[in-house]
Amino acid sequence: MTSDRPPPARPRSAMRAFLASEAAGGILLMVAAAAALIVANGPLAADYEHLLHLEAGVPGAPGLEGMTVHHWINDGLMAVFFLLVGLEIKREFVDGRLSTWDRRRLPVIAAAVGMAVPALIYLLLAGGEPGLKRGWAIPAATDIAFAIGVLALLGSRAPTSLKLFLTTIAIADDLGAVAIIALFYTSTIDLPALGAAAAIFTIMYVAGKSGVRALWPFLIGAGALWYAVLLSGVHATVAGVLAAAVIPIVATPGSPDSEESPLHRIEHGIAPWVAFAIVPLFGFANAGVSLEGIGLAQLLAPLPLAIAAGLILGKQIGIFGAVYLSVKLGIASRLRGATWLQVYGVATLCGIGFTMSLFIGALAFPADPELIEEAKIGVLLGSLLSAVLGYAILRLAPLHPRHEAEERLQSDEIGADGDVARNEEPR
Repeated sequence: MTSDRPPPARPRSAMRAFLASEAAGGILLMVAAAAALIVANGPLAADYEHLLHLEAGVPGAPGLEGMTVHHWINDGLMAVFFLLVGLEIKREFVDGRLSTWDRRRLPVIAAAVGMAVPALIYLLLAGGEPGLKRGWAIPAATDIAFAIGVLALLGSRAPTSLKLFLTTIAIADDLGAVAIIALFYTSTIDLPALGAAAAIFTIMYVAGKSGVRALWPFLIGAGALWYAVLLSGVHATVAGVLAAAVIPIVATPGSPDSEESPLHRIEHGIAPWVAFAIVPLFGFANAGVSLEGIGLAQLLAPLPLAIAAGLILGKQIGIFGAVYLSVKLGIASRLRGATWLQVYGVATLCGIGFTMSLFIGALAFPADPELIEEAKIGVLLGSLLSAVLGYAILRLAPLHPRHEAEERLQSDEIGADGDVARNEEPR
């Protein structure tokens, strides 16, 4: 007896879905940031500030009584963003393009050097100023949505290998940023709450190892873990990455995602909400800085200058230098279908630090709103110049002689048969 029901739709390649949602979400993030700047410098500026600082706490709930709208966005909704980041990191390391050291080598080296050089430039320019040393990590991060959104504006002129390379760098970069937040921006520790978080994490880990595949235990566990981490003194968003680490994945090498995989199901479920709601809302809530009275002297102040220079110069020097030397020393192979000028253009785009940089800026100077505003100016300036320069380089750069052939090949590799594409030339 045959069933009239159509067969279940085959899961879409995670990488193809990810690139599409990040590109569209990145463009929406640009609009949200522009809107925040317009509102913060217009007649609604006072209403904007009032809304963000509106009390929205939960009476009687420890740690939640004093929450404002801004806190819920930065500490609550952004935990979902970090959950997605963690899921992407785990998927790539277990079942994607970072599943072997041969594939990890180039993006991990580029990401590590691309975080270290901006931090060094920041410290050289601002490290000697009283109270500014804590901001060293602000220019170290790359905003994957914003950067891929700029690449999307280039259409077919942006080789797929560069999109994949940018994605893997940003994912490794995000892992480094999470480690920095956990290690360097945690002031006091509440040991009982930290113990509770460890117990919840262990229960989720055991459930996954025991074969639990229903989503609700992990979603409830993630919520409880977030609350325990919030009370512990570690920044609450770290809970998102911790939860992702213990959500089970069913590996499906060379094919679209398994319908039985909790990780893939949660990732596909929350990705649109993160790309089209949470990240743009974060951008709107954090990019609104008043430009009144800002002139060349303010832009060249130590903090904004150090952040902007770290993003613009540090990322270019660090990432392009790491890629170039890795290829010349035989550590890795050249990117398929991409010229050196195009690689340089993508390294420049990595200077768009927007979401993560704004986030770390708020953590670096929690008791000084003036420094947070200065940090925002530096992030916006560095990110904007990196976006414009990177776009111009990639728009004007001559295409690789094998551009069309490589595009057809890579499109097939991340199409219906899966998303494990090689973005380097064979060695």
